[in-house]
Amino acid sequence: MKIPFLSALMAAAVALAFSSLATVAQERSTWDKIQETQVVRVGCINAEPWGFKDPATGEWGGIGPGYGRLVAAELQVEMECVETTWGNAVAGLQADQYDLVAGLDATPQRALAIDFPAGALVYYAVAVLARKDIDASTWEALNSPDVEVAVPLGTSNDRALSKVLTEANFTRTASNPEAIATFASGRADVVGGSSMWLMMQNHALGDQGNVVIPKPVSAATAGVGIRKEEDKRWRDWLGISLEYFYWRGNMVKVYEDFLVSRGIDPATAPGIRLVDIQ
Repeated sequence: MKIPFLSALMAAAVALAFSSLATVAQERSTWDKIQETQVVRVGCINAEPWGFKDPATGEWGGIGPGYGRLVAAELQVEMECVETTWGNAVAGLQADQYDLVAGLDATPQRALAIDFPAGALVYYAVAVLARKDIDASTWEALNSPDVEVAVPLGTSNDRALSKVLTEANFTRTASNPEAIATFASGRADVVGGSSMWLMMQNHALGDQGNVVIPKPVSAATAGVGIRKEEDKRWRDWLGISLEYFYWRGNMVKVYEDFLVSRGIDPATAPGIRLVDIQ
């Protein structure tokens, strides 16, 4: 009877050891992984100006990839873009598919699921791309059952517009391009989103509509989303980087350089600083 007991005891000890090793592996922090792999993985979203994947080269540009390159340069590591969508961004962070997503609004609901470093990546106004015969000067004018609104599902602007346009009809699309396609095909009267994104989409459509910031103005900040974890070194370092890149003008340069690369004069585009939308 002693041998089976000892065997069982040894088996339990081995199982506990393996369990402890697995727990240590699971708890390896983002900061440590970046130092070990020498790569920071950025969740990149193909929604200009937040992100743009050149179909010819596969290279990424835009605000999110640009911020990722600034981060990688400071850490002296490589930057890798992992393609995702606004709707999947939070789940991808939780699943450890990437280390950050730049351009996520820090909302109370999102903060229940992921973490946000202190500081703003950019500031923007919530806007609509509207048909030229639609009065979009105020949210009240748009709040009608006769108005069809397209908006990407799962975005903070989806939630914001749903609160102010309670009488309007909504088409919630799986991606940003689908929302624009809904408008371009005449199935929606307006598309809701950030003023910068809508400006770029209207440019691509040959100025098919008007980009309008309805009153009262709804301003928002876009930040950086990361996984929740006990080790706060990654979060705290990113918070410092956000403040540094914003106030030193790095993010304005990233944005304006991207606009120029897409054939848009930065002087005609919405700004990304708080002073630009006040």
